Amino acid sequence: VRIGIGSEPRIGYQFIYPGCGYGGSCFPKDVRALGATAAESGYEMGILRAVEAANDYQKTKLFSHINQYFNHDFKGKTFAVWGLAFKPHTDDMREAPSRTLLEALWQAGARVKAYDPEAMGEARRLYPRQTDLQLCKTRDVVLEGADGLVICTEWQHFRAPNFEQILRSLKSTVIFDGRNLSEPQMLKQMGINYTGIGRGDSVTH
Repeated sequence: VRIGIGSEPRIGYQFIYPGCGYGGSCFPKDVRALGATAAESGYEMGILRAVEAANDYQKTKLFSHINQYFNHDFKGKTFAVWGLAFKPHTDDMREAPSRTLLEALWQAGARVKAYDPEAMGEARRLYPRQTDLQLCKTRDVVLEGADGLVICTEWQHFRAPNFEQILRSLKSTVIFDGRNLSEPQMLKQMGINYTGIGRGDSVTH
């Protein structure tokens, strides 16, 4: 589907990737506004409702994979999260997939250690009293003693990590990649359990 749609040069491939959902201040608002405008004119824009529903579902996928992997048991668990902004090169966390994940993990009883190159201040503003959130200074500090790594934002900084260090730092060598930044077969050969989005990888121990 991506190859077919992206071959139209007016669309292109740049933003057509499977992932854990879109967010921000513009696209979610514009989709809702266009649907409302159509409804006012007597048009039922079912495709826009489907877009919203699909995006809401995608935002739950990371937690669903984590929940399945750990058999619904989050007691004493801490997760490292790379990426809080809804996209790279911004600190904007409005309707970001990371927020859906964080809040689901806290609701389940887990703790979170998180790092984002630009959105740390925004995370502090959004969750000033959240004692189960630890904001760390580097992507490597986040990993120390965590039960798994979750990637929410496709920052370039996260595309070529030191996987040997990840193996040494994590208590459970599992990565839940919401942006498909890594090659599953390579990580499997290294002994890392890896789950991406839309790749058909099973969540198994």
